[in-house]
Amino acid sequence: MKAQIVYLAGFMGSGKSTIGPIVANSLGWNFADLDKVIEKKINKKIGDIFAEKGETEFRKLEREILKEISLPENMIISLGGGTIVNQKNIDFMKSKGKIIFLEASPESFYKRLRFKNDRPILKNEDDETLSQEELKNRISNLLNYRSKFYNQADFKIQTEGISIGKTVDKLVKIITRDL
Repeated sequence: MKAQIVYLAGFMGSGKSTIGPIVANSLGWNFADLDKVIEKKINKKIGDIFAEKGETEFRKLEREILKEISLPENMIISLGGGTIVNQKNIDFMKSKGKIIFLEASPESFYKRLRFKNDRPILKNEDDETLSQEELKNRISNLLNYRSKFYNQADFKIQTEGISIGKTVDKLVKIITRDL
């Protein structure tokens, strides 16, 4: 059997970093969290990279490291929330493996993210935490914008109201049966 790469895509807070290593362990595969690999390689937090270099430079770095870690071995790679918002990244990932989108509603993401203050995209230009209404609008706007990219995934899994264990089971089933 040929080596496979599965890319877990989804909005921040969708569970990619939590579910990815569990799925990889269940399958006996390797695992990489793209954001953590970037932080380790650059020796800085994602928020600091954003602040110092800006989003454009961060996305270039993200793309380079995505290519580096997409090795020809059985692997689960949890993407950063915005990694998929680049058609070149999507085309590259589809040439190397399959993309599985972890989906939920804007309300669900709001509940998961409302107390997070380490996500640069959830702050305003002055690096201040957004109000409740601003945060809800930001999440909805980002999800609307990103939907055309998320919809290119090979598979979608609804994660709202479903336990981590059931989501892992669904992922393992898709990977072992459909890939």
